Amino acid sequence: MLIDGNEAVNDSNNINDNQQFDFDLFVIGAGSGGTRASRFSAQYGAKVGICELPFHPISSEVVGGVGGTCVIRGCVPKKILVYGATFGPEIQDAREYGWQVSENVDFDWKKLLQKKTEEIVRLNGVYKRLLSNAGVKLFEGEGRIVGPNEVEVIQLDGTKLSYTAKHILIATGGRAQRPDIPGQELGITSDEALSLDELPKRVVVLGGGYIAVEFASIWRGMGSTVNLCFRRELPLRGFDDEMRALVARNLEGRGIILHPQTNLTQLVKTDDGIKVTTDHGEELMADAVLFATGRVPNSKRLNLQAVGVEVDRTGAIKVDEYSRTNVPSIWAIGDVTNRMNLTPVALMEGTLFAKTAFGNEPSKPDYSNIPCAVFCIPPLSVVGLSEEQAIEQANGDILIFTSGFNPMKNSISGRQEKTLMKLIVSAETDKVLGASMCGPDAAEIMQLVKTDDGIKVTTDHGEELMADVVLFATGRVPNSKRLNLQAVGVEVDRTGAVKKTAFGNEPSKPDYSNIPCAVFCIPHLSVVGLSEEQAISKPMGTFTSGFNPMKNSISG
Repeated sequence: MLIDGNEAVNDSNNINDNQQFDFDLFVIGAGSGGTRASRFSAQYGAKVGICELPFHPISSEVVGGVGGTCVIRGCVPKKILVYGATFGPEIQDAREYGWQVSENVDFDWKKLLQKKTEEIVRLNGVYKRLLSNAGVKLFEGEGRIVGPNEVEVIQLDGTKLSYTAKHILIATGGRAQRPDIPGQELGITSDEALSLDELPKRVVVLGGGYIAVEFASIWRGMGSTVNLCFRRELPLRGFDDEMRALVARNLEGRGIILHPQTNLTQLVKTDDGIKVTTDHGEELMADAVLFATGRVPNSKRLNLQAVGVEVDRTGAIKVDEYSRTNVPSIWAIGDVTNRMNLTPVALMEGTLFAKTAFGNEPSKPDYSNIPCAVFCIPPLSVVGLSEEQAIEQANGDILIFTSGFNPMKNSISGRQEKTLMKLIVSAETDKVLGASMCGPDAAEIMQLVKTDDGIKVTTDHGEELMADVVLFATGRVPNSKRLNLQAVGVEVDRTGAVKKTAFGNEPSKPDYSNIPCAVFCIPHLSVVGLSEEQAISKPMGTFTSGFNPMKNSISG
């Protein structure tokens, strides 16, 4: 039974106040959430210790690394491989843009893997320095809970270190799971897929989630033959159905062989590779078989039963709305709680934990309208509700706006791969309930979509995009001289600019505020709203973020 949220938080700093502890906070797990919680708690003045397994690109029960799944064997290395996979098709497309490209373009898998490893080693060091600079004490070893206020760190040589803490935070993440089928030991998970010695020429991927379609896209982009098997009619269950169908078409368009409503029953090692048998009796040959069948919380070895911390049937630690377990001194965040398993969410949970436990500011994570992306090629991104979810959950009617088009880049290369954008809007309030996009740069574009009461896209914008009135847009200076406007009484100023509305019985003023514009230099510049100089006369705060794009970290 979890403690009532408000009561628990109000008492959070009153636990064993008369007892002396080695640490105010001890964190088990130095991934994205654990690292964030440690650093922010230290900024509030807490004495913080954290433990993590020794670094290795492929995780196990005895190795891991500061930075966790995202940095070492998840988002970062996967995105590096996605970038690598996009170059092959783009090199082919470049021919139509005038580039003389050899028919045989070589790809060096080992070089990319070396670059990937160098980058995650660098980031592992960055995370360690962040902890050190914040005054957090890092211990290398496996952490387990001994009591409500006591942890044990088992080092590689077997030495056991014991520490007491006023608060214990579990942030051990999750791990990939394998299906229970004969020959499953011949398959690999996403951990191993990021560190293969050789690029497999033939791949079978089992799974219909984001990991499955991402790795299918990666290997196909690098020239491998890819068979993607999944249990449902379309991949990416839980996403908008129209977007799922487009992703499936794009995967097939790039040469991935789809096997919907298909499962694997057996893997057998042969002289020619791995023979994969499906539940339809089909046999597929592969050099690698990827199991992308989900992840489970990493809670098994934490000794939670010693203090009675409650978990669900999957091993996910049960927490209240403030990330607190049923044991008042023990908290949990990130994938080990199986709430919303995304790196930005773990960061949010870590930040709000620190506010709650040490900042005297009880704060609940808000899981609504969190953008997410699937880095298939081209990518899919979403925020808010899908059409199906909106129909089920929305109060009142909804409006659906879609725009499908072939990107200009494809009009020259001849690639038949459409982009689709979709808005789900409340008919009563014009509030955006959800947005989806599948196409180039979808992940970056979706970050700018707002679904609160701030700047947003409404039905008015959708109507404007499809307006019947043809605007006079014939030049950089008003080019009205030869239009014979005086014949119909249209007034112009001394430059020739049209002065008055010409049609309709609904006088309407254009709104020139917050109009985005772009300069297509390389790289691009884009702006919306005021510049710092234009806003300087008004009360304001300025926030900047400068960084080297991940793609550049590999290319140099």
